[in-house]
Amino acid sequence: MIIAMMRNKALVTGSGIILLFALIALLAPLVSPYDPAAINQEDLLLGPSPRHLFGTDSLGRDLLSRMIYGARISLSVGLVAVGIATLMGIVLGSAAGFYGGLLDALIMRFVDVMLCFPSFFLLLAVVSVFDPSIFNIMCIIGLTSWMGPARLVRAEILSLKEREFIQAARVIGATHTRIIVKHLLPNAAGPLLVNATLGISGAILLESGLSFLGLGVQPPVASWGNILIESKSTLGVAWWITVFPGCAILLTILGFNMLAEGLRSQNG
Repeated sequence: MIIAMMRNKALVTGSGIILLFALIALLAPLVSPYDPAAINQEDLLLGPSPRHLFGTDSLGRDLLSRMIYGARISLSVGLVAVGIATLMGIVLGSAAGFYGGLLDALIMRFVDVMLCFPSFFLLLAVVSVFDPSIFNIMCIIGLTSWMGPARLVRAEILSLKEREFIQAARVIGATHTRIIVKHLLPNAAGPLLVNATLGISGAILLESGLSFLGLGVQPPVASWGNILIESKSTLGVAWWITVFPGCAILLTILGFNMLAEGLRSQNG
């Protein structure tokens, strides 16, 4: 199995990209060359150089250091938000698919109502009401992204619950909770893992978009999105403030998408 995974180029490449960014985020205090919040009036808008590999911003802060610490925020938001969405999707999707009837109809109609609202505009509306802290951003993205996992889990359980091994579990007296947790959800784990991997890249992109609009993670805490805010006013004189954070977001999303594609082909 390990050999087959190593031959999966999308899986290996995606995993490598994600692992690289994760290690950079975890080791930020060790690999960051400067304090990301240190203001230096003598180094305003310096271009890339051996001293500042990614240049500096309009306050003289080292861009590479801010991006390294920003990786912590962006990856954390993606992982926690998708964790919340997946957990909600598992609970609601399992209940709808296993019990069916009125409960299924109520949950699915609620899903349909939530899907009627464009997700980004729904996020904007909710974020504008609450304080845009890191915790709130994680929760809001998770609480507005659970519909996809719920529909996926429901579909998987509907296709599995009449199988022979489930009937055998019923005959020997297994409780509903045990059947769902021990038999149904493990068999639905493959598609759910692929969906969650894609969801992480989507959550990172949403956080970056919200931060770029000033509704995400607030300065002085660095995230890739709020680093890009400054590019609106300095694009003509400081291209590096746009290019490097944009490339980091692009590579991270590419890594998660390639990982998801590799997992899909591996499971298929």
